[in-house]
Amino acid sequence: MSETPLAPAGPDAVKIGIVSISDRASTGVYEDKGLPALQSWLHSALLNPLSLDARLIPDDQETISATLIALVDAGCALVLTTGGTGPAVRDVTPEATLAVADKELPGFGEQMRRISMEFVPTAILSRQVAVIRGSTLIINLPGQPKSIAETLEGLKDAQGVSKVPGIFAAVPYCIDLIGGPYLETVDAVCKAFRPKSAVRPPRSN
Repeated sequence: MSETPLAPAGPDAVKIGIVSISDRASTGVYEDKGLPALQSWLHSALLNPLSLDARLIPDDQETISATLIALVDAGCALVLTTGGTGPAVRDVTPEATLAVADKELPGFGEQMRRISMEFVPTAILSRQVAVIRGSTLIINLPGQPKSIAETLEGLKDAQGVSKVPGIFAAVPYCIDLIGGPYLETVDAVCKAFRPKSAVRPPRSN
């Protein structure tokens, strides 16, 4: 008797840490908008079943570093932060991120600044970094919800054709290379780029 072939598995489950860094939002002075923006974008852009570990913390370097380490240790394949990347005295997110890094990936910050420079000349003041700790990719994002979406998915012209690639197009393959789950994106939001040899056949959800 022949065996019934198994149906192809759906997309890998993935755990992602999201961190909003703000003195005032963390103390309730105003409503945090960073975490909802990250949650909304990730759910719109990824086909994978998601488990999001959200943290709202103050602009404190030791707290930020400890939070990043905790999220890595909890099994997050990706950690996204928002806020605290400017030149102000309390903006210490890049320092806290670099302090826990095994490797730095300068291209992410360069591309984020390139995208933001399309809108404001003060984008040159931003100091976002991206690093690897263990098998986790950590990326600092801007603080404004609109800027978060723009840097992640890039800029398109009136016909929907990409003008400036977003940084998230490179995230899935980076996570492949460091031993994480296989991220599958919604192409209309942000198409992941992988070499042909690294692309898996389409699978059912």
